[in-house]
Amino acid sequence: MSKFAPVKEQLELIIRGTDEVIPIDELEKKLAKSLETGIPLQVKFGCDPSRPDLHIGHGVVLRKLRHFQDLGHEAVLLIGDFTAMIGDPTGRNKTRPQITLAETKQNAQSYIDQASVILSDENLTIVYNSDWLGKMDFSEVINLSSKYTVARMLERDDFTKRYKDGVPISVHEFLYPLAQGYDSVHLKSDVELGGTDQKFNLLVGRDLQKEAGQNPQVIITTPILEGTDGVEKMSKSYDNYIGLTDSPSEIYGRTLSIPDSLIGRYFEFATEVPNDKLTSIKDDLENGTSNPRDLKRELARELVSLYHDADAALTAEKEFDALFIQKDEPDDMPEYKLAEPEKLIGIMVKNGMVASNGEGKRMISQGGVRLDKEKVDDIHSTIEPGENMVLKVGKRKFLRIIK
Repeated sequence: MSKFAPVKEQLELIIRGTDEVIPIDELEKKLAKSLETGIPLQVKFGCDPSRPDLHIGHGVVLRKLRHFQDLGHEAVLLIGDFTAMIGDPTGRNKTRPQITLAETKQNAQSYIDQASVILSDENLTIVYNSDWLGKMDFSEVINLSSKYTVARMLERDDFTKRYKDGVPISVHEFLYPLAQGYDSVHLKSDVELGGTDQKFNLLVGRDLQKEAGQNPQVIITTPILEGTDGVEKMSKSYDNYIGLTDSPSEIYGRTLSIPDSLIGRYFEFATEVPNDKLTSIKDDLENGTSNPRDLKRELARELVSLYHDADAALTAEKEFDALFIQKDEPDDMPEYKLAEPEKLIGIMVKNGMVASNGEGKRMISQGGVRLDKEKVDDIHSTIEPGENMVLKVGKRKFLRIIK
């Protein structure tokens, strides 16, 4: 008996939370063949370790990869350490700076550590494309380049816009989609996953597989999740993210800050609620029969449960209510012993409450810093040793300063 579920049952899980499946009839055939032979599909997801910080936006596609694992297929997590040195120009209006191989290796390990929050290690293969791309000689690169025309490259939206606007496009940028596509040829992948912004690159891989006489991969794209501001895509740069490894209280609090318009999308793409419940939530939102605040609290519990557990979700909710409804301070907070006078901003930076002096100044200027519940207005404030006091930065960061 095959270890795989019926094709229809597999498709129901695979299709949820996707933007496109190209083409879906080929996916059905691949699943049917896998069911018949008992051989799992090779499902590739390539990640660019140019930045190592992962959030639930990355979790959308990583959870899709986990779905394939749960169905019994082989997940291939491809670390694009070599292609990261080229730099994917997707969505950028200028040439992207390159990084070194050593930097990509360091970022890659951080990526793997964070992705392990979602992925199973039982049917997971991790590969680095420097293992084959780094060994190609110049004649092989020229041969690969001959497989695609400049006209086809310029069909990509960002290249088209830059070309029309007279913004420089370096020749090496054309090599990125070719290199990523060649990864699929080397790995003989059956399915490749990626965000909607990667559609062109994924299709290049499909074309190169055809050129190589392989059965081309099926492309599955997932949506780009908006950040908690509801405007920009989720990114640490915009400080609108919910990190995969954030604490339960951080996940819970950040989730409650999203605009009402994102509730349905977050439930659909960032959680694992059953389809019938998802339909009910969307209907309630459309009909106005549910309080958005209550739905956000439910969404926050779902996300904390997903990345931690149900007990942590309940604890995070209680802590949130104590802080923001009852206006209390948490019982358990980090402590900092003050032995001599220190600049307030320096204390904030030293204890990880802000990332830099500049961010500390902005927080104070915006009224986001309080000392014993009194708002701090002076960016040059110095704290003197004396009585114990509580420093609050933003909505959820507390520090007990002790003498």
